[in-house]
Amino acid sequence: MKSILLVLGSPRDRASYSHQIARRIVDDLKSRYPAANVVVRNLGKEPLPAVSEAFVNGRVLAADKRSAAEAKALAVSDVMVGELMAANVLVLATPMHNFGISAAVKTWIDHIVRPGVTFSYSDKGPTGLVRGKKAILVLARGGIYGEEPTKQYDFQEPYLRAVLGFIGMTDIEVVRIEGVALGDDAIRNAVTSAKAKADDVVRVLSSEASVQALAEAA
Repeated sequence: MKSILLVLGSPRDRASYSHQIARRIVDDLKSRYPAANVVVRNLGKEPLPAVSEAFVNGRVLAADKRSAAEAKALAVSDVMVGELMAANVLVLATPMHNFGISAAVKTWIDHIVRPGVTFSYSDKGPTGLVRGKKAILVLARGGIYGEEPTKQYDFQEPYLRAVLGFIGMTDIEVVRIEGVALGDDAIRNAVTSAKAKADDVVRVLSSEASVQALAEAA
């Protein structure tokens, strides 16, 4: 494992439950793979610019065909895409805001989902170009959305699975921190459960990586 990308999407930073668990995962991975490079993209502290007309027009043009405004609009996106492409593991943390992801994470997605860069179209339909990576989603919710009647309001996890899958990232694990708006006991239970799940995800990932390394060395 050479590179880990940590994307943090809450405006609450270290007070955020999703950030706390995501950092736990990255710290655990780093302890197992000391040589791994960790790139942190804290969208709450350093929000990305919203996509503009120049971005929309420029993203479908070759670099040498873009105007100065279009090139400038795509420069940030190029950095975001480069970070994702370089990573072996993406750890993405976001709270649930109005049943979906945070606005900061949505903007990040707008920057990385690009035709001809992270996906392509053919006569067989769209093909994701971001392959061979592991995604770990750390999702905090004030309520509990695992079953009806509240499950119908969960546009957080299904959306992330769909959009990441669209660009080729289908190896996805999810760590949920549910019920953090339901009182102190609920918070303690949610965090304890999430920590156990996070630790298990890292153990399994490390085991899979070890088996793959042995296979490649054979």
